[in-house]
Amino acid sequence: MKTCKCAFFFVTLQREIEVATYISNKVTDETNIENLDSQDELFIRYECVVDKGQAATRVDKYLAEHMPGTSRTRIQAAADNGQVLADGKTVSSSYKVKPGETIQVLLSHEPHDFTITPENIPLDIVYEDDQVLVVNKPAGLVVHPGHGNYEHTLLHALAYHFQQSGTDLDMNNPDIGLVHRIDKDTSGLLLIAKTPEAKTKLGLQFFHHTTERTYNALVWGTFDEDEGTIDGALARDNRDRTIYRVYDIEENPLAKPAVTHYKVLERYPYVTLVECRLETGRTHQIRVHMTHIGHPLFADEKYGGTIIRKGLRTQKYAQYIQNCFALCPRQVLHAKTLGFVHPATGEQMHFDSEWAPDFAAVINKWRNYQMNTLC
Repeated sequence: MKTCKCAFFFVTLQREIEVATYISNKVTDETNIENLDSQDELFIRYECVVDKGQAATRVDKYLAEHMPGTSRTRIQAAADNGQVLADGKTVSSSYKVKPGETIQVLLSHEPHDFTITPENIPLDIVYEDDQVLVVNKPAGLVVHPGHGNYEHTLLHALAYHFQQSGTDLDMNNPDIGLVHRIDKDTSGLLLIAKTPEAKTKLGLQFFHHTTERTYNALVWGTFDEDEGTIDGALARDNRDRTIYRVYDIEENPLAKPAVTHYKVLERYPYVTLVECRLETGRTHQIRVHMTHIGHPLFADEKYGGTIIRKGLRTQKYAQYIQNCFALCPRQVLHAKTLGFVHPATGEQMHFDSEWAPDFAAVINKWRNYQMNTLC
């Protein structure tokens, strides 16, 4: 009986550690080790030569012991993004260091102070109680501070909101705040935890994929099928570290499993409006997966969506596409719905959001184009 209890305790503790690691990797960025958002010259964050008498040790453990103030979780995140090197070669966090090797941790920029202070930035708050807050984020608003975005983020706006409401929650506290993220140029719903207990419980739901999230996206091309599933592991592109791509796990052990389900909502000439439902929540997941199957998001410059992929070879059509890009000068992607179990009441919560104005404008323009084509 004691053995069973010990085994249960070990498994439970192990899962709690996994969830804590997941939440930390997913929504925090205090040291910014894991971000490699440009192709600029890399800065060496840390460098050392492994002692001759050093026993074989995982590189994440080794670095955690040699880099005061940096957690093992952070080092693992850096390794996942190809920022830990042994003798100049990228290694995973499980790599065993060898005597005489030169170990490096790289940054794409010099360290910066990411302290969050209140800023008066308007927020579209969909729901709020003493445990959670749901916000409809506009496109163009960065979620949290990072390289090149040290202020004017959603977290700064939330700090101001809580200050003005008398709650005065500290957005520098990693135990509260963002439960997940969406890209700067993606609009839509985001979930915020206002207590440590809420963040832990909501983090568990994201970890176990029990939340419900759907996105609407306008993509290039047309579909013969009405729905489908994309199952492809994601990692940073070896040639361009600012983007991700689909890899075979055997080809790239750093790639993380990712699954996207899509369904056609509306068909137009040359482009399609689809709904995407996520099983996982990897960085750029929808953008990479749709590009992988030949349907990059419309106006998504980073993944080839600003190239005319389908349509007429006329100046008039080319101008029409440019007019569409002007209406919505970012990837046409919106986090439409969000569902989760309330961390305190156990109630099933579900939220739906209106399209952002630029998203709605470009969809209406394609609807009108389809009507004129049929006339």
